[in-house]
Amino acid sequence: MKKTLLSAILIITAFILTFCSSSRKVTTSAELTKLNFENHMTTVIQANCSPCHIPSKGGNKLAFDNYTNVKTNIDSMLRRIQLNPGEKGFMPFKKQKLSDSTIAVFKQWKEDGMLE
Repeated sequence: MKKTLLSAILIITAFILTFCSSSRKVTTSAELTKLNFENHMTTVIQANCSPCHIPSKGGNKLAFDNYTNVKTNIDSMLRRIQLNPGEKGFMPFKKQKLSDSTIAVFKQWKEDGMLE
């Protein structure tokens, strides 16, 4: 009787532990705070790169209204927005330098893996 009860407990325990596998994806708070293009970058780009880089607003420069172009050009964008007004290549052209917090959004998006 004791052997049967012990065997049953071991089988049930093994069955339960099967579903406690560490291979399951657990969403961490760090993953929840990662920036993505759709929710974070489009707003910043619309506000600071328009109209020049937004075709729907009449822009005729390289379009930054899509994920592929921004992802491909993020290094150049970061370099240029970190320049000071008057330096060759400074962006946004004919506007004030972006705030440190706005530049930080571009940097963070890149560090987070440029999620779409």
